[in-house]
Amino acid sequence: MALTSKSPPVAALLNLDALHANLARVRALAPGARILAVIKADAYGHGLVRAAHALLGADGFAVARVEEGIRLRRAGIAHRVVVLQGYADREEFQAHLDHRLEPVIHSVAQAGMLAAHRGARIRPWIKLDTGMNRLGLTPQAFDHAVKRLTHLQPVLMTHLACADAPDAPATGRQLAAFEDATGSLEHPVSIANSAAILAWPQTHRDWVRPGLMLYGLSPFEGKTGAELGLRPVMTLKSRIIAVKVLQKGDSVGYGATWTAGRPTRLGVVAAGYGDGYPREVPPGTPVLIDDVRVPIIGRVSMDMLTVDLTDHPRAGPGSEVVLWGEGLPLETIARRARTIPYTLACGVTARVPRVETEGDYGASESRL
Repeated sequence: MALTSKSPPVAALLNLDALHANLARVRALAPGARILAVIKADAYGHGLVRAAHALLGADGFAVARVEEGIRLRRAGIAHRVVVLQGYADREEFQAHLDHRLEPVIHSVAQAGMLAAHRGARIRPWIKLDTGMNRLGLTPQAFDHAVKRLTHLQPVLMTHLACADAPDAPATGRQLAAFEDATGSLEHPVSIANSAAILAWPQTHRDWVRPGLMLYGLSPFEGKTGAELGLRPVMTLKSRIIAVKVLQKGDSVGYGATWTAGRPTRLGVVAAGYGDGYPREVPPGTPVLIDDVRVPIIGRVSMDMLTVDLTDHPRAGPGSEVVLWGEGLPLETIARRARTIPYTLACGVTARVPRVETEGDYGASESRL
């Protein structure tokens, strides 16, 4: 889809074929495991319900909060839905019962509430803290919870802190701790997140929990999703709305942080941090115009950023600009902003329309 003068100034194009392909990649990497597709945080900025409908080939979905699970049920999603934070009170516990949501049990209080409700027919996921030290039960509390809830056929799980660092010794210690607590039990288990699916095949077990990789993004510093056999789902696009010529010595933008070292043809792009593009990127960060990378100059502002078009004379008002995605990995922009791909994908703001596409971006059927 090409942006025109009648299009929104910024749009996030979402390639649903890429979502399907990335799910197939997970299947190929972990053929013996069931897939719990992680679609929390509005599917990492891609749209909760949209992602669920596109990922119906998964065996279940994981969300962070009860409200997200209820949204899926109201949208007609019948798959298993796991709430990673479980329930915080009796009202949320009742919502799990009413909407057939599966809680992650990570506290003694949660385990007790479920054990006391003798008629509950929901399947819990019981979480052991093996070293992440966020949510999760101690080994003693974990063993007690499993015994109290064994009649509900729980899934036993943990979360890896350093799976994105393949040489980190912490992962081996966590796996050993998990094996010590679960090795004699016959319940299904779940360990692997995206990084572990890719780098730690011994963690695949019964259920894997892909998140970032479903959206075509790499969990590893210094690697792109494409290098891992993944396809980017989101391409963030804008367009040039003005062109002007600067003289040598002219400065650009707030704070006058960039000064022209030569006569410069400057393009103004209708996108900024109000759309979720990171203000933190330094001059030289690329955008893509006509498959040509051109550098950002000056500071990113709320609604605009400026680029140097001197070496791309064909570009002008109306030219389409790829901020990240197809042809320009989001990981590249995240690295320039000194952050991680998660923050950029989740940070695309509500004023940016999401446009669903299938197939190649330039020749796709699309809808808002």
